[in-house]
Amino acid sequence: MARSFPHGDSRRGSSPRIIVIGGGIAGLTAAIALWRAGCDVRVFEQAAELNEVGAGITLWSNATVVLARLGVLERLRELGHRARGGMIGTDRGKIISRLDPHGPGKDLAMPEILAIHRAELQQTLFDALPGTTVTLAARCTGFDQDDSGVTAHFADRADERGALLIGADGIHSVIRAQLWGDEAPRYAGYTCWRGITAPAADVAGHSGEIWGRGQRFGIVPIGGQRIYWYATANAKRGNSDPPGARKKRLLQRFAGWQFQVPEIIESTPDTAILHNDILDRPPRTTWTRGRVTLVGDAAHATTPNLGQGAAMAIEDSIVLARAVTERGDLGAALAAYEAARVERTTMITGLSRRLGRMFQWENPAARWLRDRLFAMTPASIHRRQLDRIARYDASRVALPGPDS
Repeated sequence: MARSFPHGDSRRGSSPRIIVIGGGIAGLTAAIALWRAGCDVRVFEQAAELNEVGAGITLWSNATVVLARLGVLERLRELGHRARGGMIGTDRGKIISRLDPHGPGKDLAMPEILAIHRAELQQTLFDALPGTTVTLAARCTGFDQDDSGVTAHFADRADERGALLIGADGIHSVIRAQLWGDEAPRYAGYTCWRGITAPAADVAGHSGEIWGRGQRFGIVPIGGQRIYWYATANAKRGNSDPPGARKKRLLQRFAGWQFQVPEIIESTPDTAILHNDILDRPPRTTWTRGRVTLVGDAAHATTPNLGQGAAMAIEDSIVLARAVTERGDLGAALAAYEAARVERTTMITGLSRRLGRMFQWENPAARWLRDRLFAMTPASIHRRQLDRIARYDASRVALPGPDS
């Protein structure tokens, strides 16, 4: 029996309810896209308040073009920093490569790239929705579905019934676990520290990434005289820093690094430094079962080496909203959504993992060869390689038909 799903319209009460589990970037963006398409959508977030971690995020042009269509880009421009290019350097102070992602050359220029505090992005997305859309302190424990709908269950509130349930609850997704089993994410082989600071010295000119032996350090201006930084190191999974020792250990690990790396670390309070292992998930060929599907990290968690985790979630949101509103049948809508997204997200997840391994090399000969290859590659080639990912507008990509 076909599962009907009428086209969305301005009479939201006449449209079947869509339940979104997760109020992060993926869930909020999906809700905005669906709400703007005329759907009756409700978001349920387990946290008691929206309090995104103190880290930054880079929104490449494939994300900003969608955010513009969703009506939030102007506000993000006010809060964030427009990227003007960056460099790759070595811990000893040598510049390996520079890149201006906006040119020169009209054929190579890309649309806008913004760097912003994650909390400010999340708040902007939250503010773009009607006040009754998001319910906080609602921890989803699972779901049941049948031919007529899907029911979300919660630990601390009444069940919610809808026509479609979207799992946007991140890499440790409860919805994914019920669909495909509670398999642990895979470790990438390196761990990461992150922070936001307003250093006394001007470090904006060092925006980019610095490579050492099995270690990296990234510097990203995010607006308001602040910078977001991250540091990676090859390590065993699960190693943690003793309380109060995080900054001290980082200063020891990155002692002597150029581009003002020690100064940036020193200017960040120890309590403001985050530490997490880098994880992803092996790509799947399907994210849907019946009336339940996944978006963002719940569907295709990736390592951060291409800066595409949030961008892929943002792409998901508008493709899913288009599929739901352009297909009269729920099964056809979800099939079109998956068909439009799986190949691209699989490519990005795999490429990001491979690049991460290369960027974390420790062997001196391999590192020398890598650095030489990057240095000798013309900037135009680097930009064309980025085009494959960043010059992409998910709002215009054709939705595959049932026979595609």
